[in-house]
Amino acid sequence: MVVGVLRVRLAIYEALSLKDKRRVTRSLKDRLGARYNVSVAEVDDLDHRQAATLGVAMVANDAHFVRSALDKIVEDFKRYPNASLVEYDIELL
Repeated sequence: MVVGVLRVRLAIYEALSLKDKRRVTRSLKDRLGARYNVSVAEVDDLDHRQAATLGVAMVANDAHFVRSALDKIVEDFKRYPNASLVEYDIELL
């Protein structure tokens, strides 16, 4: 069993309130969960309206598959128009 963990820090420059930020993060979480069958949660920066840290987790039996899927998710974050990817970290357990 391989567990892949992706931690992503995002900048949401257009968010004027926590409600705006929540709209963006909810959209990302729903999209990634449906497309990649992963679990996504906001794990840090909960009170910052223009920053979000999301945790993405995936479990599979092949490390190469997990790494490849997490790399694709990072590419999705880079192309997302409402948030800018600041940094990310991938860990396989």
